[in-house]
Amino acid sequence: MGLLPMDVEILSAYDDRIFKALLTAPEAKPTLLLLASAIVKRPVVDVLVRNNELAVTDTEEKSEQFDINCRIEDDSQADIEMQSSRMEEEAGSNHANLRARSIYNLCDLHSSQGAKGKPYNKLIQSYQVMFCGFTVFPKRKEFINSFSLRHDLDNGLLHNAIQVMFVELSKLNKILEKSVEEMTDMERFSVFLRYADNPDYREIVNRVIESKEGLAVAGEVLMSISKDERERAIFRSRRIAMNDRESNRITAEQNQKILAESLEKIAAFEKTEKDRKIALEKAEKAGKIAVEKAEKAGKIAVEKAEKAGKIAVEKAEKASKLAVAENMIGDGEPIEKIMKYTGLTRKEIENLRDAEN
Repeated sequence: MGLLPMDVEILSAYDDRIFKALLTAPEAKPTLLLLASAIVKRPVVDVLVRNNELAVTDTEEKSEQFDINCRIEDDSQADIEMQSSRMEEEAGSNHANLRARSIYNLCDLHSSQGAKGKPYNKLIQSYQVMFCGFTVFPKRKEFINSFSLRHDLDNGLLHNAIQVMFVELSKLNKILEKSVEEMTDMERFSVFLRYADNPDYREIVNRVIESKEGLAVAGEVLMSISKDERERAIFRSRRIAMNDRESNRITAEQNQKILAESLEKIAAFEKTEKDRKIALEKAEKAGKIAVEKAEKAGKIAVEKAEKAGKIAVEKAEKASKLAVAENMIGDGEPIEKIMKYTGLTRKEIENLRDAEN
């Protein structure tokens, strides 16, 4: 039945190299039929693998994914990949490189058909299926996210010729809450891939294996690979290489984060220093203006005081002259004499004399 022993170490089924062996080994056709049926959503009775070779054995060469290119009966084809580790991406790109590559591969697969002598609408459907050991769409709850050619506004389907599907094995927690009988074939296959090597989930994985012939075959193939010392050595070497790359990626991200934080601190310091300089310049300018205002106000006050003093002196002198003139008028002195001694005008003296009379 392909059941996995509880006390035996099993290699990871979603390691990309082992993944390909599970679907392309000579005895693995029932497993590939099961997966093909889940992809096209109808029973499939025949499938042909078009690149059934594991040419790459170097752990450093194409160690991130293996493609399985297959013809599904006469009306569809699929390129199936296992992406067990993250691709190299630009920071904050949300797996843009991975998504773009899936589109490129799908278009390449679809355009590889010979269109000569047949209408374009008679080309067979093409599927790009990407099994991922990590989360690609963190804002989407579904573990399967499928995309096709649809209208931007009303979502109307342009054509069903191509379809790209991401299966995120990191989102299976809700699936594990179902009974095996309630699971779809794609859910069962995904649970097998994700948890076959984990002893804590061995019981549910074995129930999944018992549920379908294709999964039983997958269990047998995985068990056979896990017992092979050469395969185990290759797996360990590849896993070490993958872990090293992941470690380097995390270190690079951390260093980039530290650099960004340092640049932010420098920018904040420069801004604070700039603000301080501006505030100092404003204070100096305000102080200068205050001094100028005070000096101007003091000057005006002095001028006012001087003017007031001058007026007071002039008034006192005039009063003295008037007093002298009154005395001389009283003594009967002529106006010409009074004008000579007081400096008053004839009119002023006449007005003073008339006031006394």
